[in-house]
Amino acid sequence: MNTPDPIFARARPPASAAPFLPMSRAEMARLGWNACDVVLVTGDAYIDHPSFGMALVGRLLEALGLRVGIISQPDWKSADPFRALGRPRLFFGITAGNMDSLVNRYTADRKIRSDDAYTPGAEAGRRPDRAVTVYAQRAREAYPDANIVIGSIEASLRRIAHYDYWSDKVRRSVLLDSKADMLLFGNAERALVALAVRLQAGESIDTIRDLRGTAFMAKPGWLPGPDWCEQDSLTLDRPGPIEAHPDPYAMEADRSPSAEGTAGNSSGAQPIRIVPAAERAAARRAQRALTVIRLPAFEAVSVDPVMYAHASRVFHLESNPGNARAMVQAHGEGPGRRDVWLNPPPIPLSTEEMDFVFGRPYARQPHPAYGDARIPAWEMIRFSVNIMRGCFGGCTFCSITEHEGRIIQSRSEASILREIEEIRDKTPGFAGHVTDLGGPTANMYRMACKDPKIESACRRLSCVYPGICENLNTDHAPLVSLYRKARAIPGVKRVTIGSGLRYDLAVRSPEYVRELVTHHVSGLLKIAPEHTEEGTLAKMMKPGIGAYDEFEAMFEKFSKQAGKKQHLVPYFIAAHPGCSDEDMLRLALWLKKKGFRPDQVQTFMPTPMAMATTMYHTRKNPLRKVSADSEVVETARAGKLRKFHKALLRWHDPENWPLIREGLTRMGRADLIGSRPEHLVPRHQPTTLIGPGGAAASNRAGIVATRSRPVAAPARTSRVAAKRRG
Repeated sequence: MNTPDPIFARARPPASAAPFLPMSRAEMARLGWNACDVVLVTGDAYIDHPSFGMALVGRLLEALGLRVGIISQPDWKSADPFRALGRPRLFFGITAGNMDSLVNRYTADRKIRSDDAYTPGAEAGRRPDRAVTVYAQRAREAYPDANIVIGSIEASLRRIAHYDYWSDKVRRSVLLDSKADMLLFGNAERALVALAVRLQAGESIDTIRDLRGTAFMAKPGWLPGPDWCEQDSLTLDRPGPIEAHPDPYAMEADRSPSAEGTAGNSSGAQPIRIVPAAERAAARRAQRALTVIRLPAFEAVSVDPVMYAHASRVFHLESNPGNARAMVQAHGEGPGRRDVWLNPPPIPLSTEEMDFVFGRPYARQPHPAYGDARIPAWEMIRFSVNIMRGCFGGCTFCSITEHEGRIIQSRSEASILREIEEIRDKTPGFAGHVTDLGGPTANMYRMACKDPKIESACRRLSCVYPGICENLNTDHAPLVSLYRKARAIPGVKRVTIGSGLRYDLAVRSPEYVRELVTHHVSGLLKIAPEHTEEGTLAKMMKPGIGAYDEFEAMFEKFSKQAGKKQHLVPYFIAAHPGCSDEDMLRLALWLKKKGFRPDQVQTFMPTPMAMATTMYHTRKNPLRKVSADSEVVETARAGKLRKFHKALLRWHDPENWPLIREGLTRMGRADLIGSRPEHLVPRHQPTTLIGPGGAAASNRAGIVATRSRPVAAPARTSRVAAKRRG
């Protein structure tokens, strides 16, 4: 893996940055522009803040000296709104926004949500379903000769054939439906900068085929060069009986023409040369870099669950930027067949590059066009700081790994502290409370493999499952130092942590837990054991509940020492693949025994390309070798069964008792119905569900009951929290 030039190497920002990237011709005129180099289209409101993708991408392109405009939440019913800023000189950049448009609009039960946190006034319905595809088609209609580049999490998770929960079928790559010229997946800054520079230099987008982190359509059989070769994925992980692979270290006679004609050896036998290990390794790496893996075609995975699960397994094993190979997947048959070509994932940004990206001149506010309209997602993060990206947890239900990758990319301490000062000085309404220093996970800051060579060769799907890798540096000292310096900044009264905590890592550093509990918990701390039963946790790739118990003991100990009454807010998932009725019942009994009365609960939602989604769709386990007779993963798919699983998480709510009683009777566990302490639900329904402290009243008030004690709910909405957790 060669180290590329830093993304700031070509930076040449304009003399003065735009106060906001323009959203209208009038704003362009005030900046003295007659055209844009790049027009970004997003399904979110435009908020000029690095937590919002369009602002981050736009300011990065601005740093290259490009003129960047933004079309936010356009009316997709015609092409006219896509002509608002004129034809972009280089390309349209199309995204659905910070969230997948279908996850944003529909619940896990496929019901339409009543609001949208990324829209002014939280108004629902301001973006279409499958927004990337719709926006790209409208941009193409507006300017047929313009370059169309798609990206963001929606495009990333649909870059190959994928199971689509909302239509309950396997859909082809979004590249075909959107008719885009190129797809950027993952954290796309590096590919975006390289693409813009090369287009600016006059290259055609049809010839740019070597950028990591990009996908495009190719003719069948196309290869980047004569030295490349194609390998069928079935030779790597064949479903069914495994054929013996040739020994890569076997010493064979050299059969090259020059060797066969060697003079002085009348027998024709060739001397054996012992190839040094370093030379063998170098040759394997060189050949690997020139190999493309052919995944089963769309037509195969769309009808054969075993082939779909196999493709998912191979896809995830080729996700480490240090050793991943290019992949290709055919779509269509006969003369109309096309290949979707995926280059290897992008090389993660260095700390210096992360600082550059987050150090652009953001206004840190919504665009003035929205006036005083409330935008919930902005209110949630306006006083928070993103300190890192990526997650090496590998949870199978989470989309972070497929999008951001497993390698942690951290900002420097100086960059983070400088942003806190900017919040203090520039963000209206700041009263001294920094609401989060986090990211996908609160406590993976600066964590990495102890040896870069081991990291680049690793094929594990998780650094912490089934146990924490011995090569993983789990030192929390940099994070403790950051916390202490952050709360020492003049004008900062309090710093709390809002991102979810990885507790199996935290228990390795009692000093960190003490620091966190003493100074950085706002009364509630979010934590995600997700389940209690080993079988289900294994399908999630989550640690056993013993790690939670260990953290809980430390949390209570340090809270007591600090003289504070604080509570953990545990999150759990209902109806996860591999979770039986009995597993959910044991979880409910555990919750009752612990005195937990969760209000914010989550039913498993199969997002595209996640490994748990593969389990849901195929009933196969891609964490192991897949075959027709391999392990069967049963899943609660029927609506009523999913509701029963969810009801068990809220065992204390009288509204759920009829469903729970019915389910317990069906399971032969009517012994858990009654009024004694060992019973889960009472035999009789109360005459009214609404009253002082009643469940219905509590639910409407939005409380989280923890250890039977009602406390105020976190400010983050459950939907956005679920998105942040994946």
